[in-house]
Amino acid sequence: MAAKPVIHEAINCLRNINQRNGFLNAFVRVPPEQKVTEQALAASQRYDTGTPLSPLDGSTFAIKDNICTKDMVTSCSSLMLADFNPEYDSTVVAKLKNAGAIVIGKTNMDEFGMGSHSTTGFHGSVRNPYSSHLSAYSAGGSSGGSAAAVAGSLCFGALGSDTGGSVRLPASYCGVVGFKPSYGLLSRRGLVAYANSLDTIGIFTRDVRSAQLVFDCLNEHDPADPSSLDGCSRRRIKDYVIGSQSATNQSRRWDIGVPVDYNVAEISPPLKTAWVSTLATLRDLGHNIKPVNMPSTRHAVSSYYIIALAEASSNLAKYDGVQFGPHTAATSRSTNDISPSLQLVAAARENGFGKEVRRRILLGNYSLTSEAMENYFIHAQRIRRLIKEEFDSIFCTPNPLNPEPERSLNSGTGVDFLISPVSISSAPNLEEVAKADGAGVDGYINDVFTVPASMAGLPAISVPVHGNGDLPIGLQVTAQYGDEKHLFEVATLIENLLEADT
Repeated sequence: MAAKPVIHEAINCLRNINQRNGFLNAFVRVPPEQKVTEQALAASQRYDTGTPLSPLDGSTFAIKDNICTKDMVTSCSSLMLADFNPEYDSTVVAKLKNAGAIVIGKTNMDEFGMGSHSTTGFHGSVRNPYSSHLSAYSAGGSSGGSAAAVAGSLCFGALGSDTGGSVRLPASYCGVVGFKPSYGLLSRRGLVAYANSLDTIGIFTRDVRSAQLVFDCLNEHDPADPSSLDGCSRRRIKDYVIGSQSATNQSRRWDIGVPVDYNVAEISPPLKTAWVSTLATLRDLGHNIKPVNMPSTRHAVSSYYIIALAEASSNLAKYDGVQFGPHTAATSRSTNDISPSLQLVAAARENGFGKEVRRRILLGNYSLTSEAMENYFIHAQRIRRLIKEEFDSIFCTPNPLNPEPERSLNSGTGVDFLISPVSISSAPNLEEVAKADGAGVDGYINDVFTVPASMAGLPAISVPVHGNGDLPIGLQVTAQYGDEKHLFEVATLIENLLEADT
């Protein structure tokens, strides 16, 4: 077996980090170079003897700073956790390490995952690799550091977290593949929660095949995670989704749905052109393009934020200086007796969380008051149920988690996938983002295409496509719950269209 050039890949990534991270601000923490090179050397030796641990052996990975790593601080880009050293690796990080992957650092993010441009954390803003010193662009949020690290060739792949689009939006802005799997397939143990019923570990790579390799490595039941799908449910996925679609679509002529409700006025002309052009090419290749109606779309974002912020305010209540967060005793000592990080915490005690996090906590707390519970929170949960049912009525394959999924089969009248934009435009300039934040203008319109799949727990992937500008554009493919296998096939098809044009 030919040796994989592991040493060279790792050294190149370290060199790129040293040369580019000062500008990109993608990494907030990197292990000693000697540790990385030792792991790369061990992986190279395994390849030389024909005994690699996995296809990912020796590959370098960046980990979003809200995913626990026992040998590196996990701060969530917040002063509240500036010195938090987890006692264990998250399950997904442990699986990567067992596969021989090298964790090359922790990446910048919006504080506790709350933001759309990776600008709200105390480490400062992440810059899109397509930026220059004259014009800096958003890397997207909240997993912008992970997306920028992959796009800037600072690592092979990266892990992020996706609550309402926090992997897919940065992937679109940075021109990489960003994949959010079905809720419950990848373990959430060791992920610092934003909204438990929505959070999903996501994957960044430069191509679809690599994303599939990472997913295959991580896709396993975790008994330590209550939200992890058990073996019985995983078998139902194979029986009802993968089996039925393979039987009814052996020719691989897919029925592709286009949500007409996603065609909002705010979509930029270059993005709309790329969307229409890609659909036209797929039609010319023999695939069926069908318009579909999703009227719940107009309620999805507002319902999402009610649910997400209510869950977030509950999760963040633990940062009280007793269980987590800076202790009053520590912050009252002389600054000579505490670490530099805790000195920052002490200086920020009066403000506590950052402005965006404080704002969302207040909104979330209100959603849980007795006054608002019935009018807002419970109504938002009803909307969430409608969104899930709407997706189930559109897809021609059944949802395997339904009590009797065989009765949901809609072969011949439904669609196999949905293709839509990821965002309303390419990456905005960071100056524009700052002005919008200063004026109190919310960027929630960016979530209009990504939130529905999150509310229904469906798999979705952002794939780069050609625009007519200098910045990348991503299109999103969404599939029925559990149908990652065919989702990757269609994503690869779109990826090949891009390669054919270059």
